[in-house]
Amino acid sequence: MSVIVIQTFELKQDKFPEGIKNLRLIQNFRNEQYDHRVELLSPISGEDHTYVLVSTYEGLAEMELQNKKMFEDEEYKELVGEFFLENIVQGSMYTQLYRTMTGLSKDSENDKSKN
Repeated sequence: MSVIVIQTFELKQDKFPEGIKNLRLIQNFRNEQYDHRVELLSPISGEDHTYVLVSTYEGLAEMELQNKKMFEDEEYKELVGEFFLENIVQGSMYTQLYRTMTGLSKDSENDKSKN
């Protein structure tokens, strides 16, 4: 069962170009160095400077392992530290965790039709 982490945040308007560049560096670094997938979403509607990082892990244990590796990595901490301190509006980050749901098996469908 996959775990999906959705982090929304608002970029500072006066730091917008730097913020986008830093986000792309973070995304590329994580995709190349760690065992999870990170996507960057930009707004089509709503708040113009609100962006989203979507990270997909194989499960909760894998999420914890990858996070431990990332926060022991000095290069990653430098990228993230700059981003959080310089490029986003303080207090604007919101994190949600979701897990995928498994589909019904043939047996489950047959049990339902018998009732």
